[in-house]
Amino acid sequence: MNIIKKLLLLVLAAPVVAMANEGLHLDKAPVNLNDKASLQRGAKTFVNYCLSCHSASYMRYNRLQDIGLTNDQIKDNLMFAADKVGETMTVAMRSKEAKVWFGAVPPDLTVIARSRGADYLYTYLRGFYRDDTRPTGWNNTVFDKVGMPHVLFGQQGEQVLHVEKHGEHETSKLVLAKPGTMTAPEYDAMVADLVNYLVYMGEPAQQTRMRLGVFVLLFLGFFFVVAYYLKKEFWKDVH
Repeated sequence: MNIIKKLLLLVLAAPVVAMANEGLHLDKAPVNLNDKASLQRGAKTFVNYCLSCHSASYMRYNRLQDIGLTNDQIKDNLMFAADKVGETMTVAMRSKEAKVWFGAVPPDLTVIARSRGADYLYTYLRGFYRDDTRPTGWNNTVFDKVGMPHVLFGQQGEQVLHVEKHGEHETSKLVLAKPGTMTAPEYDAMVADLVNYLVYMGEPAQQTRMRLGVFVLLFLGFFFVVAYYLKKEFWKDVH
């Protein structure tokens, strides 16, 4: 019953989130669910950097077989908080402890791409900057006063928000103050893989559904032609 309630809340909140995103400048996320190598890299980034705090409690590890991974690869490389591939991607951290540490329980990320949108996530993960006024020392251009620290700053580096005044107007842009282990294109590619995986995780059967939809439409088109000529044959004497 709790699962149904959570899913219902996500569906009801989707229009509100969409309206909230209208005023934001969001970069286009290069999502390609047919790129299994990208999905595998994204899954690796997810379990290494996201799954320590955020759960994906509606996603099972064995669904990663659909992106080309074997059970042994899943067990050896991606399972750090579970014993069986049939288990869901949950975290060991308790909700009470998370609320004390972060001020709020980190949200489940199973369907975050469906509720927020791929473009939002792609821009958000690249929009962190240093802000000493925040408890974590980080802020975000997409989510102002965000409570989440920048867990990928080692790869991206540290950005600062540079504000320029043009008369009565102000423009702001992010400037890299301290480089990370990756160049900007490399970091963007890693984030793209992660967002690609988050989109896949929100609906693992999406590609199958779309392929099935094509066959259904072809069948309906063929059946329409057959039905049309049957109708003409049955009603030819009347017309």
